[in-house]
Amino acid sequence: MSAQKPTIVLVHGAFAESSSWDGVIAQLQQHDVRVIAVANPLRSLTGDAAYVRDVLASIEGPIVLVGHSYGGLVITEAASGNDAVVALVYASAFVPDTGDSALSLSTSAPGSTLGNALDAHPVSTGGVEFTIRPDVFPHQFAADVSPEAAALMGATQRPVTEVALSEGLATSRPAWRDTPSWHVFGDQDLNIPAAVLRAGAERAGSRGTTEIAGASHAISVSQPAAVAATIAEAGKAYVASLSAAA
Repeated sequence: MSAQKPTIVLVHGAFAESSSWDGVIAQLQQHDVRVIAVANPLRSLTGDAAYVRDVLASIEGPIVLVGHSYGGLVITEAASGNDAVVALVYASAFVPDTGDSALSLSTSAPGSTLGNALDAHPVSTGGVEFTIRPDVFPHQFAADVSPEAAALMGATQRPVTEVALSEGLATSRPAWRDTPSWHVFGDQDLNIPAAVLRAGAERAGSRGTTEIAGASHAISVSQPAAVAATIAEAGKAYVASLSAAA
């Protein structure tokens, strides 16, 4: 494995878990790339980002940090001021500025039907956590995934707290301001409207934006090749920058 190849770190979002990256990982590992899929706690934005920072600190060498959905907030916070992170990839992910939350961004343009799909459950530490109702999960989250796979995803979804979704980005210097970013998303996302995802890519000065016609929110499952290609583009850009500087 080339020492120049970055390690790819994948951060899932709400209502998902690490196996949602399996197809992407399979694509990347064909090219001798080290990949780590983080188990995002989904308890609070600050706490989740701190956990991801701990994971990043355990890795030697450059990192391409990838977030899906709510994971976009987490990677934006976790990579702030971290020179080891050489590229960011937002896969159907929020691109927050200081103070933005998942809830505020998701309603910044019309089109999300997530609110009506949620069940709330109290947690012992206070407040509630949310899941997507199993009967609507396939349509809401993964409309372009096979019914069998979508049912499995619904059964294994990780709940997210209301605190995590409502907490604003704390850092005064979001990572995308200093780190190049790439963006991939679908135009049929029912969780985060495509208009929000387009605006996020524009906000971050995207180095490459791929919008997939017909793709749902579950883009890492339904479009693993496109997501892996976007990650590869980010990694190759970093390697090319090293060659240009040599």
